[in-house]
Amino acid sequence: MGDVVNLRRARKERDRRVKDDAAQAKRAAFGRSKSERELTAAQAQLESARLEAHRREREEADDQA
Repeated sequence: MGDVVNLRRARKERDRRVKDDAAQAKRAAFGRSKSERELTAAQAQLESARLEAHRREREEADDQA
């Protein structure tokens, strides 16, 4: 048979774990210097521009058909 588990304590530990995970994500997102944020934004913009450059456009003849 398994160990006896205090459900209240298990629930509190689970809630703490979820809260700590969220805090870690926020520290990663907001705990950066201005230059790091600008670099990340520039990289995202460059990647978006590269993706848009490879977009295939429909030709006018295809639209009429």
